[in-house]
Amino acid sequence: MSSTAIPTSTSVVESAVIKAPLSHVWHLSSVLQNFQSFWSALKSSEFIESQKETDVVKWTFKDGTVLEVKQEEHSAINHYITYSVITSQPELSYTSVLSTVRCFAVTSGEHEGSTFVEWTGNFSSDADAGAIQDAKFKRREALADLAKAATKF
Repeated sequence: MSSTAIPTSTSVVESAVIKAPLSHVWHLSSVLQNFQSFWSALKSSEFIESQKETDVVKWTFKDGTVLEVKQEEHSAINHYITYSVITSQPELSYTSVLSTVRCFAVTSGEHEGSTFVEWTGNFSSDADAGAIQDAKFKRREALADLAKAATKF
């Protein structure tokens, strides 16, 4: 039995050192609705609802894609936010993805005073290589946008 599917990892990890203090980077990336303030691919970001334990935000991208994302976890102490996509128009080609943005203060060395940011995505096993590559490049673009916004803060 032959298959045309390309075997691939179902996770993506992108990171960057942003030449801005943790407080600036965390301020921009700690609330899903705030992603519009730095991510140039987003046309709009609106708060949909607050449930008992979480928030849902609608992201409308400039390419017409609309995602509803649900905050799954948030830590102001450990500086991370985890979210999942709960709806998508057009539909995603995979079942699910869980993403996390983590920020760490760089406390020594030549980048002291900067922030290390890691943006991961863990996809369901039905995600193909194209979906993983797309996520990789979108995260890289968003991290570059975050760096621009945080240094202007």
